[in-house]
Amino acid sequence: MYQQYIPGLLSGDIKSLARCISLVENEAAGYEQLLEQLPVSHHTIVAGITGPPGAGKSTLVNGLITSLLEQNKSVAIIAVDPSSPFNFGALLGDRIRMSQHFNHPNVFIRSMASRGALGGLSPKIIEVSDLIKAAKFDYLFIETVGVGQSEVEIAGVADTTVVVVVPEAGDEIQTMKAGLMEIADIFVVNKADRDNADIFVKNLRLLAHSKQTGGWEIPVIKSIATQHAGIHEIINAISRHHEAVSHQQPKQVLLLAEKAYQLIQHRRMKDVAKQTLQQEIQALLTQKTFNLYRYIHTKTQG
Repeated sequence: MYQQYIPGLLSGDIKSLARCISLVENEAAGYEQLLEQLPVSHHTIVAGITGPPGAGKSTLVNGLITSLLEQNKSVAIIAVDPSSPFNFGALLGDRIRMSQHFNHPNVFIRSMASRGALGGLSPKIIEVSDLIKAAKFDYLFIETVGVGQSEVEIAGVADTTVVVVVPEAGDEIQTMKAGLMEIADIFVVNKADRDNADIFVKNLRLLAHSKQTGGWEIPVIKSIATQHAGIHEIINAISRHHEAVSHQQPKQVLLLAEKAYQLIQHRRMKDVAKQTLQQEIQALLTQKTFNLYRYIHTKTQG
């Protein structure tokens, strides 16, 4: 079944790509063989866009799409939506915000529910990213929910991680969690027309410079996404970082090892469903002798 879609996928046909993604997300028969036949692709620049809620990530991505389309580039977007704990569905909010590009032939937008995944990313994010890369898009942007550990986990998926913050985070700059500083390849200070933006940018540049590793100096770019300000600078920084890391084998090995770890983790957890756990625990609680650790022991043996 999957074989009929491979020629279309490799030629960049949107319908074939969408069907392949559905096969993988639904784990339909043959999806693993489909993934095993994907060629190695270094054409697509993969950038993760993360940061706290309200930083203007979707508006920023919208600006990036507009600018790249003017350069006749093809762009794919994976918007990782927060899931409802009850129905595990994507809220699709990002599709609404990007509606002006939704029907453009050079744009592919896919919303994916995080489905309670550890770290906040969708369990299928790596596989879907590789399908999009096989379709030879010029750019792939992965926008995360920006809560919990999703900022850190995105570093294991994207070649370049763009962390979007706002000037109001100035009071937190000295205590910014180490994980965020470690994964940021580019900082974007959005809504830079607000008060104290210049002071915040200056302090962030000092902090970013102190964390410089591997010869890459983390740029801090001012942006006003609603006015399209700073968009070209961000695209140039992403391109420069992609060029810099593409020649660094240790970075590539680290990225692939992280992807392998996540894929193995997801496959080993495949038979563990939260809904089933809830049902079993609810039944056991009626016995009045329920012990969480004995229950875990029984689930991990055999």
